[in-house]
Amino acid sequence: MEITKISNEGQVMIPELLRKSHGWEVGQELIAIDMGDGILLKPKKPFLETTLADVAGCLKYRLLRT
Repeated sequence: MEITKISNEGQVMIPELLRKSHGWEVGQELIAIDMGDGILLKPKKPFLETTLADVAGCLKYRLLRT
């Protein structure tokens, strides 16, 4: 267990050992979840980049006849 403090700006330093063990680099976005008796920090997972070809045809459709 490590102890850290909240700065005047509301920032909390995550100890280096924890950052390295989770692979968190500078700029890593985190999700803060209120657990009632504390806060859970989880990494925000970026969406993989997709192209139109990746998703084309994934939705049902029907041709309208005129």
